[in-house]
Amino acid sequence: MSIAKKLINKHTLSLASNAVMPVVGMVTVGLLARSMSVEAFGDWSFFLITFTLANLTRSGFLQTSLVKFYAGATKEQADMVAGSTWFLGFVITATLGFFSLIALIFYHGHQTTEITIKWFAIIYFSTLPSSVALWILQAEERFDKIFILQLIWQGTFLLLIIVLMILHEGSFQVIIYAYFTAVVITSLYSITTGWARISSISSRKWECIRELANFGKYSVGTSISSYLLRSSDNFIIKFMFADPAFIGIYYLPQRLMEIIEVPLRSFIATAMPAMSAAVNRDDKNYITYILKKYSGILTILIIPVSLASILFADIIIDVLGGHKYLHTNASNIFRIFMCFAVLLPVDRFFGITLDILNKPKINMIKVIIMLVVNVIGDFVGIYFFHSLYAVALASIFTFLAGVIYGYWVLRKYLNFTMFGIITMGFIETKALIAELILKYKNRNTK
Repeated sequence: MSIAKKLINKHTLSLASNAVMPVVGMVTVGLLARSMSVEAFGDWSFFLITFTLANLTRSGFLQTSLVKFYAGATKEQADMVAGSTWFLGFVITATLGFFSLIALIFYHGHQTTEITIKWFAIIYFSTLPSSVALWILQAEERFDKIFILQLIWQGTFLLLIIVLMILHEGSFQVIIYAYFTAVVITSLYSITTGWARISSISSRKWECIRELANFGKYSVGTSISSYLLRSSDNFIIKFMFADPAFIGIYYLPQRLMEIIEVPLRSFIATAMPAMSAAVNRDDKNYITYILKKYSGILTILIIPVSLASILFADIIIDVLGGHKYLHTNASNIFRIFMCFAVLLPVDRFFGITLDILNKPKINMIKVIIMLVVNVIGDFVGIYFFHSLYAVALASIFTFLAGVIYGYWVLRKYLNFTMFGIITMGFIETKALIAELILKYKNRNTK
């Protein structure tokens, strides 16, 4: 087997597919931050945060449910799950679209808010086919196709932003048009290729719809709470500080956390189908092994990344956002974020393991606890210190609370320790590095 074939596997393809959106997204954010005023960039950031929250309402309700019941199923069962997912997707999209229409009729206020409301439903409907396609492809472990779909989405948006910058057309509303164009092209491609499997809607079954909805009612709570956990800082900052520039300053280092999110999403995408299969055969030992191995490796690998990010934070912020962010709080906020980054792999895998073990309610409680800790910490920090640093520092206690609660509840179902996670992570990372070195030596000796 050639080196290329060894390197191109589901893990590397998953890493590539999960890296496309964050990395290209960070480049896009960097271009927007440089070309827009700090205030206009803050408005765009708030729009994106709001729309992503709505999008996660849908994906939170359906994505984990589809992967859980689709992976390893027969063709007939897979068609039924895909069709039922499409039906629920239409219902959720139409419901939130209706509320958007009502808001558009009655709201007359800030211009950027009106633009957000006006385009919300249109873009929300447009993203449904590509979203369903991505969920189905994840369940089928077709990370090569996921890579292509994400490349089309983010690549098209990036190209449009570059064109707009050349034409000096960088207003908030024009950026919305570009975003809409990118999602329409992606959804049309997912339909024409058959990856979205829109025809499977005829195979929907009410029993399956009820089963997906029953599972989804907890997973959507988890997803919304998780996103509110990440975005609550921005909402609180918007309403506690009058200047919209504060949102842009805080949002920029938040996006830089994609440095950690890229490998996290990749490992989770490959771990979920394997965990689901292990649950179906009642193999708790293998579930525990995956939990310890993946979260352990990521924790070990993130430590040097965090240290380097803390050391070179000023350079990183300058490269992404430009000189105008160098004399703000952005660099030090990024340093604070990277201090708690080592907690993210364990926290994330605790949550996904609870979902796979069919304990979505417990996972939702875990995230809600973290959200409450974060919101209280934000308000207390702003009230006493009137600083963005206090908001960032609250996140350390937030993720610490999530890890402690997740460990406590998971120990009731699986036999493992935190020390065991770190130990296995060190052993597996050492073995992985040794394997890569050996492959490199063998390649050079040929």
